[in-house]
Amino acid sequence: MTRIKENLDSVLKRIEDACERSGRKAEDITLLAVTKTVTAEPMRELAGLGVTSFGENRVQSLLEKYGDFPDISWHLIGHLQTNKVKSIIGKVDLIHSVESVRLAEEIGKQSVKAGVVTDILIEVNVSGEESKFGICMDEIDEMLDKCSRIDGIFVKGLMTMAPLDAQDTEIREIFSSLYKKYIDISTKKYDNISMEYLSMGMSNDFEIAIEEGANIVRVGRGLFR
Repeated sequence: MTRIKENLDSVLKRIEDACERSGRKAEDITLLAVTKTVTAEPMRELAGLGVTSFGENRVQSLLEKYGDFPDISWHLIGHLQTNKVKSIIGKVDLIHSVESVRLAEEIGKQSVKAGVVTDILIEVNVSGEESKFGICMDEIDEMLDKCSRIDGIFVKGLMTMAPLDAQDTEIREIFSSLYKKYIDISTKKYDNISMEYLSMGMSNDFEIAIEEGANIVRVGRGLFR
């Protein structure tokens, strides 16, 4: 058994266990393999083992790998500059990191030009860390209201990340608070908005994220270390 296979089996088991603890189904969780700094060979092996969703932090890295993996669902999870939006439209299935109306407008503009609708998540900085991108919790409603009027995009949910040095109790509070907001939004009616995805959790905290409602977990080191 290869290291990649061992890592994948371990991550899938941890997902199953977290789902069992929280009364959920493992098949409802999307494992997003984060391929930052990862070369083509281990990515190809992971894809051969059935992982179909890959996430990239940088636009350039995604574009370099995109042509080699035509059957993969690509997600952009890192910060996106408005001047790079055009290059990824039509290539990504989901942009996790939309943290301003200006960026949402540019994604919409370029999507309309390309004749497509681009699915996005609103990035929320729940912890208030100055080093992180994302809107504040109290800005979510206003952002959604504005995004509902933008052609060419469809808001599919929310995304956040916890501080790397946070204790489990703080991580759980962060994820729990965004899940409650996600559920609250789900009860409201907006144009171009449907709360389908809650992207929370990385290699060090994805089990807590699942227990607190995430249905997309972003795992890199846990798969490729």
